[in-house]
Amino acid sequence: MNPSLNHVFLQTKTVLPVMRSNLVVRSRLTDRLNDASQRRLTSICAPAGFGKTTLLSQWLHDASLHASWLSLDARDNDMIRFWRYAVQAVASMPSTHPMEHFARLLPLLSSASIDTFLDAFINELHRHDQPIVLIWDDYQYIQQQDIHSSTAYFIDHLPRNAHLVIASRSELPFSLVKWTAKSEHLGLDIAQLQFTRNETEAYYKDTTPLPLTTIQLNGIFERTEGWVAALQLISISLQTETDYDRLIDSFTGGHRAVADFMFQEVLTGLPEDMSRFLLQTAMLGRMDAELCSFITKHPDSRCMLEQLKARSLFLISLDEHNEWFRYHHLFAEFLQNRLKQLHPDLWMAYNRAASISLAERGFIVEALDHAIAAHDSALTEELLEKHAPALLMQGEFSSLLRWLDFFPQTAAGRAQETSLLHAFVLVVNGQPDRAEEMLAHIERQPEAANDQQMQSGLLFVKSNLLFSSGRFEQWLAFASKGLDDMLPHSSIYYNFNYNLTEPLVRRTSFGMNGTLTADTEQIARLFTSTLKAHNWNESLINLYVIQSLCEGYYEWNRLKEAEALLGVIDRAARSSKTFGLFVPNRITQSMAYMAQGLSYLAHDTIDEAMQFALLEQASLHWKQALIACKIRLHLFDGSIPLAKKELPKLQISIKEKPVFNRYFEYVTLARLLGAQRKETEALRIVSYLKPQAMREGHLVSTVELTILEACLLDQLGRSKNALGALHEALALTEPFGYLRSYTDEGERMRTLLQRYMNHRGHSPEAISSGSVSEEYVQRLLQAFPARGAKAPADSRLEELSRSELQLLQLIRQGASNKTIAQTLMLSEGTVKVYLSRIYVKLGVSSRTQALLAAEELQLLKEE
Repeated sequence: MNPSLNHVFLQTKTVLPVMRSNLVVRSRLTDRLNDASQRRLTSICAPAGFGKTTLLSQWLHDASLHASWLSLDARDNDMIRFWRYAVQAVASMPSTHPMEHFARLLPLLSSASIDTFLDAFINELHRHDQPIVLIWDDYQYIQQQDIHSSTAYFIDHLPRNAHLVIASRSELPFSLVKWTAKSEHLGLDIAQLQFTRNETEAYYKDTTPLPLTTIQLNGIFERTEGWVAALQLISISLQTETDYDRLIDSFTGGHRAVADFMFQEVLTGLPEDMSRFLLQTAMLGRMDAELCSFITKHPDSRCMLEQLKARSLFLISLDEHNEWFRYHHLFAEFLQNRLKQLHPDLWMAYNRAASISLAERGFIVEALDHAIAAHDSALTEELLEKHAPALLMQGEFSSLLRWLDFFPQTAAGRAQETSLLHAFVLVVNGQPDRAEEMLAHIERQPEAANDQQMQSGLLFVKSNLLFSSGRFEQWLAFASKGLDDMLPHSSIYYNFNYNLTEPLVRRTSFGMNGTLTADTEQIARLFTSTLKAHNWNESLINLYVIQSLCEGYYEWNRLKEAEALLGVIDRAARSSKTFGLFVPNRITQSMAYMAQGLSYLAHDTIDEAMQFALLEQASLHWKQALIACKIRLHLFDGSIPLAKKELPKLQISIKEKPVFNRYFEYVTLARLLGAQRKETEALRIVSYLKPQAMREGHLVSTVELTILEACLLDQLGRSKNALGALHEALALTEPFGYLRSYTDEGERMRTLLQRYMNHRGHSPEAISSGSVSEEYVQRLLQAFPARGAKAPADSRLEELSRSELQLLQLIRQGASNKTIAQTLMLSEGTVKVYLSRIYVKLGVSSRTQALLAAEELQLLKEE
């Protein structure tokens, strides 16, 4: 393995365990697992050493099941990390059916709520349509209640083709009663997993051939009570012990006492170098020869690992190539306890060495855990400071918080920058009180007041804190103290990619899910102007703020202000290939063209964007967002056949249950169905998506769905219900001044709004709750274009922009599209779009005609 910092996945966690050839056949259990695979859930709960993992691997091998495997560990106590591995396990399954669509879910984990992600994951399992088994081993390591709750939700909604198996040393921490009552759950525990008398005899005759008498076998069976680990321990000891009866008689006590006794027996019988090697590597959750050599200084660690494996010394292979291994959990715990007790200083030293080696190889998560186990605050802080950007981008904030919480804020030598990062992670983890307390502590430090970089970081973190709580006025007051002098210097604060999945930035949490106010506009303008003054105008945070402004201006029907900014984002997004900016920008531009009556320019914009996305190999979800926009443009034009022709490219069906992660596509489908007078099917999609939008607190989606619902109900002739839905939408949008969400619906919405005005005071039962001002409704009605009016762009007298005049000058000089693109730093496709726009403004259809019209109107200055 040669991972980078962004190499999130440890492949060894999602590989099925290597199957040993000489296992005892346990058909009584594998038959039960086969029968249960038609149910929703199987739980296998028993202490360590009862053969849970071995049983599952034997079952999968014998049944040839299509299964994913996930080995959990203590590092998976992070919601994002846990589900990231759950998806990766499915996506990496060997299969004749394509599995890459599961990998497409991964960006959702850091950009959507866990509910939206789970809905999407469940939906993809349903779409897979083949029977699939998901196995999660060692669930006892998962301690976070929110992960347990999400797991219960996942089980509740599993499709019939999916079966989940959870193996754990302890009982599952959520109720299984409802699934058991419905015969949807099989539970296996100690009573079922214990070896029977016949299985014990088979183990010693077939798996580990030893000349034991019937009396000795009976003695082993009675003392071990079918505990598989004990059988294996005895078999190892008996290979070097001549007095079988003495050893069997000494085998008494509880499982833990027996294990420790027997492990001691095993350890003392080993060569000194092998025993030392075991202790030196005891703390490793997984190991390969390179890592072992770094820690132990052993000249041939690979050979030593092979010897341990040959002796069946509880070494488990984690891959088919015998590169990575781990110790059996019971054996590892015994070795760790022994090392801590006998050599606590070496425990620290070996963990520190493991941390250094793993960090050099890019395994930062494991390196941090070993640094903490070594109680090495300096190393922990060094790793966090160096790798914080990559760790933040992975989104595993619970893990970050655990590491940062390791050493207290008041710890000697702790850097203020680390405290600042700690405060930021607290904000992200929804702990504003702790974050505020930590920020206050930082501000009280004398050195912070005089440290420009610290003041800059404080601005960033405090801004996130105040924005997350909606305290915009407080932010303005805070920024007025000297925003210009408080900007961060480090790029870590500027270059997060805030949008990994959404077709519009206003649909993201960065865009506040569609909340638009005068305060947010003032903040955005102040922020972007300051960033520009400090040469951060190309930073992602600045570009995302500007794109949010563009989308806000479009919604407020301030189209000229939107278009003045759209070109800036287009150039930057193309250059950086940031599709979270590029796609929303192109969709907004196309809608702005359509709002001005420039239909063909709107289509050209999306067509060219699609070509760019294909050329740059953008992810499928970005291409589908552009396709959905193209369908919407056809619907605006009234071209239903063309819209239908594009629909198969979205890979969605009316028969599916819509999920929120593909909101834009499903609402597009609903709009197409409405245009085809299939209102009932369209309303079904709305009825699924609207509760999800409300659950997410997603204003922009709730508004669009409610407006669409009103239009569909009106089409069905259900006027009273339509007015009720319209009132609901108006009550939501008036505080934020939404306009284009209504005007883009066209004449039906204009008529419905007029009817709403006429019914005010006459039919109060149609308008059930809330208050909507008459002034707002009148403003909406005035925003619709006058009936029969020409679009402004049809006039030759519309002023050309400076960029358009510059482009005309280049045309007059005989420049080709390619030369123009290079001169103006645009793509050739964008040049074509701008040329088309100039043609429309001048009422011409060619370059020659454009130059003649420009000269006639005296638009070009003589050089």
